[in-house]
Amino acid sequence: MTAKENVYPHEIHKFGSMAERWWDTQGEFKTLHDINPLRISFIERYISLAGQRIVDVGCGGGILTEGLAKHGADALGIDLSEDLIDVADLHALESGVNAQYQKISVETLAEQQPASFDHVTCMEMLEHVPDPGSIISACANLVKPGGMVFFSTLNRKPKAYALAIVAAEHILRMLPRGTHDYKKFIKPSELSQSARAVGLELQGMVGIEYNPFSKRFSLSKDVDINYIAAYKRAEE
Repeated sequence: MTAKENVYPHEIHKFGSMAERWWDTQGEFKTLHDINPLRISFIERYISLAGQRIVDVGCGGGILTEGLAKHGADALGIDLSEDLIDVADLHALESGVNAQYQKISVETLAEQQPASFDHVTCMEMLEHVPDPGSIISACANLVKPGGMVFFSTLNRKPKAYALAIVAAEHILRMLPRGTHDYKKFIKPSELSQSARAVGLELQGMVGIEYNPFSKRFSLSKDVDINYIAAYKRAEE
């Protein structure tokens, strides 16, 4: 890992140290498993996954990457945690899913393979890096003209602090403590401004809502906590 890479070393260590538990559907990452079908259903509102070359930026242990591959995409997951890439590789091998993984930064990949992916996904990563704008720019450079880029992150609103940190991490124990830093949360207007600056136009946005009684997640119009946004790179 070089000093130039857009990463907090403690974040890589934090998530990498939990790599072996990434695919435990009842463990610390149960939430990621639970919302994965919702993410894919949102993505499929805009694109057909079959036969599409897609890069999943900040793929972690490969939950979304495998989901994309299962829906027919030619999926590449990238991450800077060697532990997570190893776990993702191993799980793909064990499950027979044709997903590929590489330990590389999105900025480096964008330099090496500009405009070479049909679509790009980047979920729950922007709030974990020093310079989210650099990630957004690299994603825009990776996607072909006319392709889609999908981001998900957390809104910097008191409601998100109360529910995503206090409730989810400390009371309900749905996420490991210390998963999120409220100061790094990103308002939808800020995300869209950064995206627009690099040639990405907003196509749609939804929130992800949790019902504590049914213990189920759903897509909703409420973007005050978690939200997913779809952007399109302009045709040339």
